[in-house]
Amino acid sequence: MGIFLRWLFAFVLLALSYNPTEWNYVSWSLANYEDKLSITVLLGLLLTIGYIIYLRATIRSIGGFGMFLILAVVAALLWVLYDLGLLSLENRDLNMWLGIFALSLVLGIGLSWSIVRKRLSGQYDMDDVDE
Repeated sequence: MGIFLRWLFAFVLLALSYNPTEWNYVSWSLANYEDKLSITVLLGLLLTIGYIIYLRATIRSIGGFGMFLILAVVAALLWVLYDLGLLSLENRDLNMWLGIFALSLVLGIGLSWSIVRKRLSGQYDMDDVDE
């Protein structure tokens, strides 16, 4: 359940930042920054903190190459779905949601990688020795 929650929070973080609907930080801040500048800055800082936590953990756990590999696997999966006729890439909104999903997988796996590695190999990370 912990891995799922990490991925879900990454998805929510990305979707809150930008998505094809009008309910996202970018659209809201562009429309309201003159009247509500303090709230815009506060929400922007909170989103930035979330990104720093996720990106730092992801880069430390799987690195840039690992991030590339996860995105490559997701891209290959989408390619297979497209070739089988199960996915059409003509819907711009769907493409945006697929991108948000792919990036959230990268961030969720990056934050959860120590848990996954421990379950697969039985080996602890240096940070897990006290458990």
